Parts: sequence; structure tokens; C-alpha cells
Amino acid sequence: MKPWQIAVLAYFAVMTVIGFAAMYRDKKKAEKKKWRTPEAALFALSLIGGSLGTFLGMWVMRHKNRHWYFVVGFTLILAAHIALVLYLMNM
Repeated sequence: MKPWQIAVLAYFAVMTVIGFAAMYRDKKKAEKKKWRTPEAALFALSLIGGSLGTFLGMWVMRHKNRHWYFVVGFTLILAAHIALVLYLMNM
């Protein structure tokens, strides 16, 4: 494996943790009826590499999974990221 491929995997790993943490934080704030993370910010975080974390957070914590646009959006972004990583790892 090339060094840049390791860097790509490390980036996605870090972003996964950040995405999951963001969903966790938003869920806890929702339970306490406090200020929440904007939905656009959660989508942006997913787009820049946190898709696995936001996807897992959505289902593990049952947060935002009643909104069709989160279910569809996070799933499509995750599928695109998986395809991108597979492509890059086979270069």
C-alpha cells in the first residue's frame, strides 16, 4: 500500500469518528431540547468524508432516521465514498 493510500484511509477513519461524534452530540442536545447542529452542517460533514460515521450514528442512535432525506442522502454519500475508496485503493 502506498503512503498516500494510507493517508486517504486515515483521513476517512478520522472523519468517521468526527461524523459519529457529531450525530451523538446532536442527539443528546435534541433530548435536552437545546440548540442543535444545523442539518446542513451534518450533510456537509458527511460530504467531506464523515459519511460512515453519520450513517452509523443515524442508525445506532436512531437519530434523524425518520427523515427520508437523511436516510437517502447519507446512504448515497456513503455509497459514493465507498466507491471512491475502492477505486483509490486499486490504483
